[in-house]
Amino acid sequence: MSHLHRMTVATALLAALALGACSKPEAPDKEQPPEPQATSASDATGMRDAIQAPIERAKAAEQAVQDASQAQDDAIEASGG
Repeated sequence: MSHLHRMTVATALLAALALGACSKPEAPDKEQPPEPQATSASDATGMRDAIQAPIERAKAAEQAVQDASQAQDDAIEASGG
């Protein structure tokens, strides 16, 4: 048997084994309802808080920058500038 013939047979055998390993998934049990996949309210609240925290920090920082800018503008006006 030539080397090329062996490789062809080996490739065909591996392909057949790989395709044979694929099977249709089993149908779920009709008697037992599926488990709910929704997250609990506390998980959703935690996620919302984790998303909102950086937004709130950014808003606070923006307000601090605006306040500092206003104070600087007031100081410039007071000095006659």
